[in-house]
Amino acid sequence: MTNWQTEFAPAKVNLALHVTGRRADGYHLLDSLVVFAQVGDTIAARPSAALSLALEGPFAKGLSIDEDNLVLRAAHLARAEAELRLIKNLPIASGIGGGSADAAATLRLLSRITGRSLPEDDAVLALGADVPVCLLSRSCRMSGIGERIEPVELPEFWLVLVNPGVPVPTGTVFGGLLSRDNPPLDPLAGIEKIDGFLEYLARARNDLEAPARRTQPVIEVVLNTLRSQFGCRIARMSGSGATCFGVFCSAADAEAAATSIRHAAPAWWVAATAVV
Repeated sequence: MTNWQTEFAPAKVNLALHVTGRRADGYHLLDSLVVFAQVGDTIAARPSAALSLALEGPFAKGLSIDEDNLVLRAAHLARAEAELRLIKNLPIASGIGGGSADAAATLRLLSRITGRSLPEDDAVLALGADVPVCLLSRSCRMSGIGERIEPVELPEFWLVLVNPGVPVPTGTVFGGLLSRDNPPLDPLAGIEKIDGFLEYLARARNDLEAPARRTQPVIEVVLNTLRSQFGCRIARMSGSGATCFGVFCSAADAEAAATSIRHAAPAWWVAATAVV
């Protein structure tokens, strides 16, 4: 792609997601441990006299090019005229931050091309609660409505991501919460080594998992499939679903698990990945 520059938009995985309250304006307060995978979408751009966007990739057909498209909204925020391409490799609306990651990658790429500073924090947050953490794209504790971000150091581990290809409307999942005032994450202590990290994760949870399972019972099937794989230490849903993940301590075990799941459920999207 002559004169094109590219930016990777890694999948965001909520290893834990606690819903800790709800503001008067309806926004939910969250406390989440977030990591980024080495699988994701790609944004490509080159200078142009007018702003445009083309969609490519295996999940492009699930998107539309309209005023609500997060890539175009990010480009307008960056005040950049460019020809843009989105190579969509991640499932749509799947709980792994695809749209937010795409918007964040667009902001990073256009800042690099134009030499302009990134937009102000409040403007970035207005694109979506996950966009600020996706702009950073490194392991973090994210809290509030997404505006409080604390980078964390985690040990090396691998993930197997599985999406069964079913829609899980975010509003329905939040609406199905039985409690919105739940305890926050434990203090981030002792998680630099793998044993302490796994113990920490085992004490944590995703408060959205139960309502998502009630909406789409296949999520429980995915979780049980992950748990049955050799080397899977923890299996949990990410975000509001339906993507689930398994944590593995070796790349070989993760790859073997992904191969096994693809064979057993060829219609599911499956990816074995290291963490960025």
